[in-house]
Amino acid sequence: MRRMRKIKIVATLGPASSDYATIRALFEAGADVFRLNMSHGSHEEIGARHKIIRQVEEDLGRPIAILADLQGPKLRVGVFRNGAEELIPGQAFRLDLDEAEGDLTRVQLPHPEIFQALEPGASLLVNDGKIRLKVIDYGADYANCEVIVGGTISNRKGVNVPDVELPLAALSPKDRADLEYVCALGVDWLALSFVQRPRDVEEARELARGRAAILSKIEKPLAVKNFAAILEASDGIMVARGDLGVELPVQNVPPIQKRLTRKCRAAAKPVIVATQMLESMIESPVPTRAEVSDVANAIYEGADAVMLSAESAAGDYPIEAVSTMNAVAIEVESDPTYRDVINASRGGEKQTVADAIVSAAREIAETTNIKAICCYTQSGTTALLVARERPQVPIIALTSMTGTARRLCLSWGMHCVRTGEVTRFKEAVINAARAARTEGMAETTDQIVVTAGVPFGQSGTTNILRVAPCEERLIYATDPG
Repeated sequence: MRRMRKIKIVATLGPASSDYATIRALFEAGADVFRLNMSHGSHEEIGARHKIIRQVEEDLGRPIAILADLQGPKLRVGVFRNGAEELIPGQAFRLDLDEAEGDLTRVQLPHPEIFQALEPGASLLVNDGKIRLKVIDYGADYANCEVIVGGTISNRKGVNVPDVELPLAALSPKDRADLEYVCALGVDWLALSFVQRPRDVEEARELARGRAAILSKIEKPLAVKNFAAILEASDGIMVARGDLGVELPVQNVPPIQKRLTRKCRAAAKPVIVATQMLESMIESPVPTRAEVSDVANAIYEGADAVMLSAESAAGDYPIEAVSTMNAVAIEVESDPTYRDVINASRGGEKQTVADAIVSAAREIAETTNIKAICCYTQSGTTALLVARERPQVPIIALTSMTGTARRLCLSWGMHCVRTGEVTRFKEAVINAARAARTEGMAETTDQIVVTAGVPFGQSGTTNILRVAPCEERLIYATDPG
Protein backbone atom coordinates (compact mmCIF):
# COMPACT_ATOMS: atom_id res chain seq x y z
CA MET A 1 0.00 0.00 0.00
CA ARG A 2 1.68 3.15 -1.24
CA ARG A 3 0.66 6.63 -0.13
CA MET A 4 0.33 9.18 -2.91
CA ARG A 5 1.57 12.04 -0.71
CA LYS A 6 4.66 12.73 1.37
CA ILE A 7 3.29 14.29 4.58
CA LYS A 8 2.09 11.79 7.19
CA ILE A 9 -1.24 11.69 9.03
CA VAL A 10 -1.54 10.99 12.77
CA ALA A 11 -5.00 9.83 13.90
CA THR A 12 -5.98 9.71 17.57
CA LEU A 13 -7.98 6.68 18.67
CA GLY A 14 -10.86 6.87 21.13
CA PRO A 15 -14.47 5.84 21.67
CA ALA A 16 -15.33 6.55 18.01
CA SER A 17 -12.42 4.49 16.71
CA SER A 18 -11.70 1.55 18.96
CA ASP A 19 -12.77 -1.51 16.95
CA TYR A 20 -10.88 -3.44 14.28
CA ALA A 21 -13.09 -2.37 11.36
CA THR A 22 -12.75 1.36 12.12
CA ILE A 23 -9.02 1.27 12.83
CA ARG A 24 -8.38 -0.64 9.63
CA ALA A 25 -10.58 1.79 7.70
CA LEU A 26 -8.65 4.73 9.17
CA PHE A 27 -5.38 3.21 8.01
CA GLU A 28 -6.75 2.50 4.56
CA ALA A 29 -8.09 6.06 4.38
CA GLY A 30 -4.62 7.44 5.03
CA ALA A 31 -3.59 7.25 8.72
CA ASP A 32 0.13 6.44 9.06
CA VAL A 33 0.45 6.80 12.83
CA PHE A 34 -2.09 6.05 15.57
CA ARG A 35 -2.05 8.15 18.73
CA LEU A 36 -3.08 6.66 22.06
CA ASN A 37 -4.07 9.51 24.38
CA MET A 38 -3.12 8.49 27.91
CA SER A 39 -5.33 11.28 29.33
CA HIS A 40 -8.36 9.20 28.37
CA GLY A 41 -8.92 5.49 28.67
CA SER A 42 -7.79 2.79 31.08
CA HIS A 43 -4.73 0.62 30.55
CA GLU A 44 -7.07 -2.14 29.50
CA GLU A 45 -8.60 0.04 26.77
CA ILE A 46 -5.19 1.29 25.61
CA GLY A 47 -3.90 -2.28 25.47
CA ALA A 48 -6.89 -3.42 23.41
CA ARG A 49 -6.36 -0.63 20.85
CA HIS A 50 -2.65 -1.40 20.65
CA LYS A 51 -3.43 -5.05 19.95
CA ILE A 52 -5.87 -4.15 17.16
CA ILE A 53 -3.33 -1.83 15.50
CA ARG A 54 -0.74 -4.59 15.44
CA GLN A 55 -3.33 -6.97 13.99
CA VAL A 56 -4.12 -4.49 11.22
CA GLU A 57 -0.39 -4.12 10.60
CA GLU A 58 0.00 -7.88 10.25
CA ASP A 59 -3.08 -8.27 8.05
CA LEU A 60 -2.07 -5.50 5.64
CA GLY A 61 1.65 -6.16 5.67
CA ARG A 62 2.62 -2.53 6.27
CA PRO A 63 4.45 -1.09 9.30
CA ILE A 64 2.34 1.25 11.44
CA ALA A 65 3.66 3.64 14.08
CA ILE A 66 1.99 3.95 17.49
CA LEU A 67 2.43 7.13 19.52
CA ALA A 68 1.50 7.15 23.22
CA ASP A 69 0.78 10.67 24.42
CA LEU A 70 1.41 11.08 28.15
CA GLN A 71 -0.91 13.40 30.07
CA GLY A 72 1.77 15.42 31.86
CA PRO A 73 1.31 17.45 35.04
CA LYS A 74 -2.25 18.78 34.91
CA LEU A 75 -3.04 21.79 37.11
CA ARG A 76 -6.68 22.12 38.18
CA VAL A 77 -8.71 24.10 40.70
CA GLY A 78 -10.79 22.29 43.31
CA VAL A 79 -14.58 22.13 43.55
CA PHE A 80 -17.20 24.81 44.30
CA ARG A 81 -20.06 24.62 46.78
CA ASN A 82 -22.47 25.64 44.03
CA GLY A 83 -20.68 23.81 41.24
CA ALA A 84 -19.74 27.08 39.51
CA GLU A 85 -19.38 30.83 40.09
CA GLU A 86 -19.40 33.88 37.83
CA LEU A 87 -16.26 36.02 38.19
CA ILE A 88 -16.51 39.73 37.32
CA PRO A 89 -13.58 41.82 36.03
CA GLY A 90 -12.00 43.88 38.81
CA GLN A 91 -13.10 41.68 41.70
CA ALA A 92 -10.70 39.98 44.08
CA PHE A 93 -10.34 36.21 43.96
CA ARG A 94 -8.10 33.97 46.04
CA LEU A 95 -6.47 30.64 45.24
CA ASP A 96 -5.21 28.63 48.19
CA LEU A 97 -4.52 25.16 49.60
CA ASP A 98 -7.66 25.08 51.78
CA GLU A 99 -9.65 21.94 50.92
CA ALA A 100 -12.97 23.62 51.74
CA GLU A 101 -15.38 24.00 48.82
CA GLY A 102 -14.96 27.19 46.83
CA ASP A 103 -17.26 30.20 46.54
CA LEU A 104 -17.33 33.55 44.79
CA THR A 105 -14.23 34.74 46.70
CA ARG A 106 -11.89 31.73 46.64
CA VAL A 107 -11.20 28.15 45.59
CA GLN A 108 -8.60 25.51 46.28
CA LEU A 109 -5.59 25.17 43.99
CA PRO A 110 -4.00 21.94 45.26
CA HIS A 111 -0.55 22.61 43.81
CA PRO A 112 1.80 24.19 46.39
CA GLU A 113 4.59 24.25 43.82
CA ILE A 114 2.70 26.96 41.90
CA PHE A 115 2.67 29.32 44.90
CA GLN A 116 6.42 28.78 45.30
CA ALA A 117 7.06 29.98 41.75
CA LEU A 118 4.69 32.96 41.52
CA GLU A 119 5.57 36.62 41.46
CA PRO A 120 3.44 39.78 41.60
CA GLY A 121 1.88 40.57 38.23
CA ALA A 122 2.03 36.96 37.00
CA SER A 123 -0.98 35.74 35.04
CA LEU A 124 -3.07 32.69 35.90
CA LEU A 125 -5.30 31.39 33.11
CA VAL A 126 -8.32 29.24 33.96
CA ASN A 127 -10.51 27.11 31.67
CA ASP A 128 -8.33 27.29 28.53
CA GLY A 129 -7.63 30.97 29.07
CA LYS A 130 -11.26 32.06 29.16
CA ILE A 131 -10.62 33.52 32.64
CA ARG A 132 -7.50 35.59 33.35
CA LEU A 133 -6.30 36.39 36.87
CA LYS A 134 -3.42 38.69 37.86
CA VAL A 135 -1.43 37.90 41.01
CA ILE A 136 -1.47 40.82 43.46
CA ASP A 137 0.33 39.16 46.36
CA TYR A 138 1.07 35.59 47.37
CA GLY A 139 2.51 33.34 50.04
CA ALA A 140 3.50 29.72 50.49
CA ASP A 141 -0.13 28.59 50.48
CA TYR A 142 -2.14 31.30 48.72
CA ALA A 143 -2.32 33.82 45.89
CA ASN A 144 -4.54 36.88 46.05
CA CYS A 145 -5.57 37.83 42.54
CA GLU A 146 -7.52 40.42 40.58
CA VAL A 147 -9.91 39.17 37.91
CA ILE A 148 -8.80 40.71 34.60
CA VAL A 149 -11.08 38.70 32.32
CA GLY A 150 -14.14 37.24 33.99
CA GLY A 151 -16.41 34.35 33.22
CA THR A 152 -17.79 31.13 34.64
CA ILE A 153 -15.38 29.13 36.78
CA SER A 154 -16.47 25.63 37.71
CA ASN A 155 -15.22 22.41 39.26
CA ARG A 156 -11.73 21.16 38.37
CA LYS A 157 -11.07 23.54 35.51
CA GLY A 158 -7.51 23.59 34.23
CA VAL A 159 -5.01 26.29 35.17
CA ASN A 160 -2.16 27.59 33.00
CA VAL A 161 0.74 29.63 34.35
CA PRO A 162 2.45 31.11 31.29
CA ASP A 163 4.81 33.63 32.86
CA VAL A 164 6.98 31.50 35.14
CA GLU A 165 8.92 28.26 35.09
CA LEU A 166 7.07 25.85 37.34
CA PRO A 167 9.11 23.56 39.60
CA LEU A 168 7.05 20.57 38.49
CA ALA A 169 8.32 17.12 37.72
CA ALA A 170 8.00 16.50 33.98
CA LEU A 171 6.36 13.16 34.69
CA SER A 172 3.63 12.71 37.28
CA PRO A 173 3.22 9.35 39.08
CA LYS A 174 0.45 8.58 36.55
CA ASP A 175 2.79 9.42 33.66
CA ARG A 176 5.47 7.11 35.03
CA ALA A 177 3.02 4.24 35.35
CA ASP A 178 1.65 4.93 31.87
CA LEU A 179 5.14 5.17 30.38
CA GLU A 180 6.14 1.79 31.74
CA TYR A 181 2.89 0.22 30.59
CA VAL A 182 3.05 1.45 26.99
CA CYS A 183 6.77 0.73 26.66
CA ALA A 184 6.09 -2.83 27.77
CA LEU A 185 3.28 -3.00 25.18
CA GLY A 186 5.68 -1.91 22.46
CA VAL A 187 4.74 1.60 21.32
CA ASP A 188 7.12 3.37 18.95
CA TRP A 189 6.90 6.98 20.14
CA LEU A 190 6.32 8.64 23.53
CA ALA A 191 4.91 12.18 23.46
CA LEU A 192 5.76 14.28 26.53
CA SER A 193 3.27 16.97 27.56
CA PHE A 194 4.15 20.39 28.99
CA VAL A 195 7.89 20.06 28.41
CA GLN A 196 9.72 23.07 29.84
CA ARG A 197 13.41 22.18 29.58
CA PRO A 198 15.72 19.51 28.13
CA ARG A 199 16.07 17.65 31.41
CA ASP A 200 12.34 16.82 31.17
CA VAL A 201 13.17 14.89 27.99
CA GLU A 202 16.23 13.27 29.53
CA GLU A 203 14.16 11.99 32.46
CA ALA A 204 11.70 10.30 30.10
CA ARG A 205 14.53 8.84 28.03
CA GLU A 206 16.08 7.25 31.10
CA LEU A 207 12.76 5.62 31.98
CA ALA A 208 12.09 4.49 28.41
CA ARG A 209 15.49 2.76 28.19
CA GLY A 210 15.51 2.79 24.41
CA ARG A 211 12.12 1.11 24.05
CA ALA A 212 10.52 4.13 22.34
CA ALA A 213 11.59 7.36 20.67
CA ILE A 214 10.89 10.59 22.57
CA LEU A 215 8.74 13.35 21.08
CA SER A 216 8.43 16.67 22.94
CA LYS A 217 5.19 18.66 22.78
CA ILE A 218 5.82 22.38 22.56
CA GLU A 219 2.90 24.01 24.37
CA LYS A 220 4.46 26.42 26.87
CA PRO A 221 6.27 29.74 26.32
CA LEU A 222 9.27 28.41 28.22
CA ALA A 223 9.51 25.48 25.79
CA VAL A 224 9.64 27.96 22.90
CA LYS A 225 12.39 29.88 24.70
CA ASN A 226 14.36 26.67 25.37
CA PHE A 227 13.53 25.11 22.02
CA ALA A 228 17.07 24.63 20.70
CA ALA A 229 18.09 22.56 23.72
CA ILE A 230 14.79 20.66 23.79
CA LEU A 231 15.11 19.81 20.10
CA GLU A 232 18.63 18.52 20.60
CA ALA A 233 17.45 16.27 23.45
CA SER A 234 14.39 14.96 21.56
CA ASP A 235 13.84 12.54 18.69
CA GLY A 236 10.87 14.52 17.39
CA ILE A 237 8.62 17.51 18.11
CA MET A 238 4.90 18.24 18.23
CA VAL A 239 3.74 21.83 17.85
CA ALA A 240 0.75 21.51 20.19
CA ARG A 241 -1.14 24.66 19.34
CA GLY A 242 -3.93 24.20 21.89
CA ASP A 243 -2.18 25.07 25.14
CA LEU A 244 0.39 27.15 23.26
CA GLY A 245 -2.47 29.35 22.04
CA VAL A 246 -3.75 29.66 25.60
CA GLU A 247 -0.46 30.66 27.18
CA LEU A 248 0.62 32.99 24.36
CA PRO A 249 -1.31 35.59 22.38
CA VAL A 250 -2.98 33.66 19.56
CA GLN A 251 -1.32 35.81 16.91
CA ASN A 252 2.07 34.54 18.09
CA VAL A 253 1.31 30.92 17.29
CA PRO A 254 1.52 30.90 13.44
CA PRO A 255 5.04 32.39 13.23
CA ILE A 256 6.19 30.12 16.06
CA GLN A 257 4.79 27.14 14.15
CA LYS A 258 6.76 28.14 11.05
CA ARG A 259 10.01 28.71 12.95
CA LEU A 260 9.85 25.45 14.87
CA THR A 261 8.96 23.46 11.75
CA ARG A 262 12.00 24.80 9.89
CA LYS A 263 14.31 24.15 12.83
CA CYS A 264 13.10 20.55 13.09
CA ARG A 265 13.68 20.02 9.39
CA ALA A 266 17.19 21.46 9.64
CA ALA A 267 17.90 19.03 12.48
CA ALA A 268 16.46 16.08 10.48
CA LYS A 269 13.91 15.37 13.22
CA PRO A 270 10.20 14.83 12.50
CA VAL A 271 7.70 17.51 13.49
CA ILE A 272 3.93 17.15 13.89
CA VAL A 273 1.55 20.11 13.62
CA ALA A 274 -1.41 19.41 15.88
CA THR A 275 -4.66 20.67 17.44
CA GLN A 276 -7.96 21.77 15.91
CA MET A 277 -6.89 21.09 12.34
CA LEU A 278 -10.33 19.86 11.24
CA GLU A 279 -12.22 20.67 14.44
CA SER A 280 -15.61 21.15 12.78
CA MET A 281 -15.49 17.57 11.48
CA ILE A 282 -16.20 16.34 14.99
CA GLU A 283 -19.82 17.04 14.13
CA SER A 284 -19.80 17.77 10.39
CA PRO A 285 -18.91 15.50 7.43
CA VAL A 286 -17.13 18.41 5.74
CA PRO A 287 -14.56 20.89 7.11
CA THR A 288 -14.58 24.66 6.93
CA ARG A 289 -12.51 26.42 4.27
CA ALA A 290 -10.34 27.90 7.01
CA GLU A 291 -9.55 24.45 8.38
CA VAL A 292 -8.56 23.19 4.94
CA SER A 293 -6.28 26.21 4.59
CA ASP A 294 -4.76 25.46 8.01
CA VAL A 295 -3.90 21.90 6.99
CA ALA A 296 -2.57 23.12 3.64
CA ASN A 297 -0.40 25.71 5.38
CA ALA A 298 1.28 23.03 7.52
CA ILE A 299 1.95 20.99 4.38
CA TYR A 300 3.45 23.98 2.55
CA GLU A 301 5.67 24.59 5.58
CA GLY A 302 7.21 21.13 5.15
CA ALA A 303 5.91 19.54 8.35
CA ASP A 304 6.43 15.80 8.61
CA ALA A 305 2.91 15.11 9.86
CA VAL A 306 -0.45 16.66 10.63
CA MET A 307 -2.62 15.32 13.43
CA LEU A 308 -6.28 14.67 14.15
CA SER A 309 -7.37 14.63 17.80
CA ALA A 310 -11.05 14.57 18.73
CA GLU A 311 -11.94 14.45 15.03
CA SER A 312 -10.90 10.80 14.84
CA ALA A 313 -11.13 9.87 18.54
CA ALA A 314 -14.61 11.05 19.45
CA GLY A 315 -16.15 12.64 16.37
CA ASP A 316 -19.05 11.48 14.25
CA TYR A 317 -16.93 11.27 11.08
CA PRO A 318 -13.48 9.84 11.91
CA ILE A 319 -12.87 8.14 8.55
CA GLU A 320 -14.09 11.16 6.61
CA ALA A 321 -11.69 13.36 8.60
CA VAL A 322 -8.71 11.20 7.63
CA SER A 323 -9.89 11.02 4.01
CA THR A 324 -10.23 14.80 3.89
CA MET A 325 -6.75 15.35 5.28
CA ASN A 326 -5.36 12.82 2.80
CA ALA A 327 -7.12 14.56 -0.12
CA VAL A 328 -5.87 18.00 0.93
CA ALA A 329 -2.30 16.66 1.15
CA ILE A 330 -2.42 15.11 -2.32
CA GLU A 331 -3.80 18.30 -3.84
CA VAL A 332 -1.29 20.61 -2.13
CA GLU A 333 1.70 18.43 -2.98
CA SER A 334 0.68 18.38 -6.65
CA ASP A 335 0.73 22.20 -6.75
CA PRO A 336 3.92 23.54 -8.42
CA THR A 337 4.01 26.24 -5.74
CA TYR A 338 4.47 23.54 -3.11
CA ARG A 339 7.72 22.36 -4.68
CA ASP A 340 8.91 25.97 -5.03
CA VAL A 341 8.27 26.61 -1.33
CA ILE A 342 9.90 23.35 -0.23
CA ASN A 343 12.99 23.96 -2.35
CA ALA A 344 13.29 27.56 -1.17
CA SER A 345 13.22 26.47 2.47
CA ARG A 346 16.00 23.95 2.01
CA GLY A 347 18.82 25.56 3.93
CA GLY A 348 21.74 24.90 6.20
CA GLU A 349 25.37 24.26 5.47
CA LYS A 350 26.53 20.75 4.61
CA GLN A 351 28.95 19.93 7.41
CA THR A 352 29.45 16.15 7.28
CA VAL A 353 30.00 13.37 4.79
CA ALA A 354 26.45 12.16 5.48
CA ASP A 355 25.06 15.63 4.65
CA ALA A 356 26.93 15.64 1.36
CA ILE A 357 25.84 12.09 0.47
CA VAL A 358 22.12 12.71 0.94
CA SER A 359 22.30 16.09 -0.79
CA ALA A 360 24.00 14.44 -3.75
CA ALA A 361 21.38 11.67 -3.76
CA ARG A 362 18.61 14.25 -4.08
CA GLU A 363 20.38 16.23 -6.79
CA ILE A 364 21.12 13.12 -8.83
CA ALA A 365 17.55 11.91 -8.47
CA GLU A 366 16.11 15.25 -9.53
CA THR A 367 18.41 15.88 -12.51
CA THR A 368 18.28 12.40 -14.02
CA ASN A 369 15.58 9.80 -14.57
CA ILE A 370 15.87 8.22 -11.12
CA LYS A 371 12.69 6.61 -9.76
CA ALA A 372 13.45 6.43 -6.02
CA ILE A 373 16.05 7.04 -3.33
CA CYS A 374 16.54 3.85 -1.33
CA CYS A 375 18.10 4.19 2.14
CA TYR A 376 19.44 1.12 3.85
CA THR A 377 19.24 2.00 7.54
CA GLN A 378 19.28 0.28 10.91
CA SER A 379 18.88 3.21 13.28
CA GLY A 380 16.93 5.40 10.84
CA THR A 381 19.61 8.11 10.64
CA THR A 382 20.28 7.73 6.91
CA ALA A 383 16.58 7.86 6.07
CA LEU A 384 15.97 10.93 8.24
CA LEU A 385 18.79 12.80 6.50
CA VAL A 386 17.29 11.98 3.10
CA ALA A 387 13.85 13.11 4.30
CA ARG A 388 15.36 16.43 5.38
CA GLU A 389 16.22 17.05 1.73
CA ARG A 390 12.52 16.72 0.77
CA PRO A 391 13.28 15.09 -2.63
CA GLN A 392 10.68 14.93 -5.40
CA VAL A 393 11.11 11.19 -5.90
CA PRO A 394 9.86 8.57 -3.41
CA ILE A 395 12.02 7.57 -0.44
CA ILE A 396 12.22 3.87 0.38
CA ALA A 397 13.64 3.08 3.82
CA LEU A 398 14.91 -0.48 3.99
CA THR A 399 15.67 -1.95 7.39
CA SER A 400 15.80 -5.28 9.13
CA MET A 401 14.66 -3.59 12.35
CA THR A 402 10.88 -3.67 12.80
CA GLY A 403 11.05 -0.88 15.36
CA THR A 404 12.97 1.37 12.98
CA ALA A 405 10.45 0.76 10.19
CA ARG A 406 7.61 1.69 12.51
CA ARG A 407 9.25 4.83 13.90
CA LEU A 408 10.06 6.11 10.42
CA CYS A 409 6.36 5.99 9.51
CA LEU A 410 6.15 9.42 11.17
CA SER A 411 8.75 10.97 8.85
CA TRP A 412 8.04 12.90 5.67
CA GLY A 413 7.94 10.90 2.45
CA MET A 414 9.06 7.65 4.05
CA HIS A 415 7.90 4.34 2.56
CA CYS A 416 9.23 1.73 4.98
CA VAL A 417 10.11 -1.81 3.91
CA ARG A 418 11.35 -4.55 6.21
CA THR A 419 14.16 -6.59 4.73
CA GLY A 420 16.79 -9.08 5.81
CA GLU A 421 20.10 -8.17 7.39
CA VAL A 422 22.98 -7.48 5.03
CA THR A 423 26.73 -7.43 5.51
CA ARG A 424 27.82 -6.08 2.11
CA PHE A 425 26.72 -3.04 0.17
CA LYS A 426 25.93 -5.07 -2.94
CA GLU A 427 23.34 -7.01 -0.94
CA ALA A 428 21.75 -3.72 0.08
CA VAL A 429 21.63 -2.61 -3.58
CA ILE A 430 19.95 -5.86 -4.64
CA ASN A 431 17.40 -5.59 -1.82
CA ALA A 432 16.73 -1.97 -2.78
CA ALA A 433 16.15 -2.87 -6.44
CA ARG A 434 13.74 -5.65 -5.45
CA ALA A 435 11.86 -3.35 -3.08
CA ALA A 436 11.53 -0.61 -5.69
CA ARG A 437 10.04 -3.08 -8.14
CA THR A 438 7.83 -4.90 -5.62
CA GLU A 439 6.44 -1.65 -4.18
CA GLY A 440 5.53 -0.40 -7.66
CA MET A 441 7.97 2.50 -7.72
CA ALA A 442 10.23 1.27 -10.52
CA GLU A 443 10.47 -1.18 -13.42
CA THR A 444 13.39 -3.39 -14.36
CA THR A 445 14.47 -0.82 -16.96
CA ASP A 446 14.66 1.99 -14.37
CA GLN A 447 17.41 3.22 -12.09
CA ILE A 448 17.46 4.06 -8.37
CA VAL A 449 19.84 5.77 -5.99
CA VAL A 450 20.97 3.72 -2.99
CA THR A 451 22.51 5.24 0.16
CA ALA A 452 23.84 3.46 3.22
CA GLY A 453 26.41 3.56 5.97
CA VAL A 454 29.30 1.10 5.78
CA PRO A 455 30.16 -0.81 7.91
CA PHE A 456 26.51 -1.77 8.46
CA GLY A 457 24.96 -1.60 11.91
CA GLN A 458 26.74 1.57 13.02
CA SER A 459 24.48 4.59 13.48
CA GLY A 460 25.46 7.84 11.79
CA THR A 461 27.90 6.36 9.25
CA THR A 462 26.11 7.35 6.03
CA ASN A 463 29.05 7.35 3.64
CA ILE A 464 28.18 5.63 0.36
CA LEU A 465 25.95 6.30 -2.64
CA ARG A 466 25.34 4.35 -5.80
CA VAL A 467 23.19 4.84 -8.88
CA ALA A 468 21.99 1.32 -9.59
CA PRO A 469 19.84 -0.44 -12.19
CA CYS A 470 16.70 -2.21 -11.04
CA GLU A 471 17.61 -5.22 -13.16
CA GLU A 472 19.51 -7.57 -10.84
CA ARG A 473 21.44 -9.14 -13.71
CA LEU A 474 22.96 -5.74 -14.44
CA ILE A 475 23.84 -5.21 -10.78
CA TYR A 476 25.85 -8.44 -10.79
CA ALA A 477 27.39 -7.58 -14.14
CA THR A 478 28.63 -4.19 -12.99
CA ASP A 479 29.69 -5.37 -9.54
CA PRO A 480 30.73 -9.03 -9.74
CA GLY A 481 32.29 -8.88 -6.27
